[in-house]
Amino acid sequence: MQAMVLKTPGAPLQFETLADPEPGPGEIRVSVRACGVCRTDLHLCDGELPDIPYPIIPGHEIVGHVDRLGPGVVTPRLGTRVGIPWLGHTCGHCAFCTRGMENLCDQPAFTGYTRNGGYATHAVVDANYAFPLEGLNDDVATAPLLCAGLIGWRSLMMAGDAQRLGIYGFGAAGHIIAQVARWQGRQIYAFTREHDQAAQDLARELGATWVGGSNRRPDAALDAAIIYAPAGELVPAALRAVRKGGRVVCAGIHMSDIPSFPYHLLWGERHVMSVANLTRQDGLDFLQVAQKAQIRTYTTPYPLSDANAVLARLRRGDVLGAAVLVPGS
Repeated sequence: MQAMVLKTPGAPLQFETLADPEPGPGEIRVSVRACGVCRTDLHLCDGELPDIPYPIIPGHEIVGHVDRLGPGVVTPRLGTRVGIPWLGHTCGHCAFCTRGMENLCDQPAFTGYTRNGGYATHAVVDANYAFPLEGLNDDVATAPLLCAGLIGWRSLMMAGDAQRLGIYGFGAAGHIIAQVARWQGRQIYAFTREHDQAAQDLARELGATWVGGSNRRPDAALDAAIIYAPAGELVPAALRAVRKGGRVVCAGIHMSDIPSFPYHLLWGERHVMSVANLTRQDGLDFLQVAQKAQIRTYTTPYPLSDANAVLARLRRGDVLGAAVLVPGS
């Protein structure tokens, strides 16, 4: 197989030809048709995540077909089209798993972080963590749903029944969840980089009530805000924007340090919370919602070998919507 491999933190990915991987017990091998490029991949490549097992193949927004079954696997069947998310395995017996909180498992595995991911022509994954993709037929359009969409969905649920919803960072997750929220009848307040006209135009196209720079105050107090940008300074900014009793949801796996801020921003029973990973039920629920809401992802496909250039564009903030790697293109 061909793969983009990370060997040391901060180094460019290396394009390599490797032996085809073989699935072990309970695993399947997936022929990768598309893999979305997530900001978490950037944090991985920059060495900002702990305990990275080098060498590692990034990528956790995988769409492909099952082309080999490991021992004991009955489903999914050969040829099944599946999506592979960030959560790649859980222990099933810790206090969190037994309480329906597998996203907080004490011994998890993560696709493209602690086990090889989808920046490759093939990936071996746990069969229990592969979602069927019936009805979602476009490989490139579907790929961002597997993380930007899933983590976005979990963060939206944590925002509660907020009618006026702020979205800080209008990238892959932001533009997907804005569509879900509008379908649910909520008002969207989109916060972008001050001069990011393309993102602001996209937010308006998707029905945002208000659009402005992340340093601005909206024209109405928000019921909740979700922060997708990995910028800790947005936490006090979002607290200024939400009403008493409002929520600020930090949706990234990595964020820069939150600066100190006056207590009065938190006072009034405002809440700050984080989103950690996802559950398989999140995936099943969201993929149904994505079809019902007729979510349209704004994507740009790239050859697998362009992964380094795509990550550089993401670092600069030059990606509108989501970038997707297409092996074999």
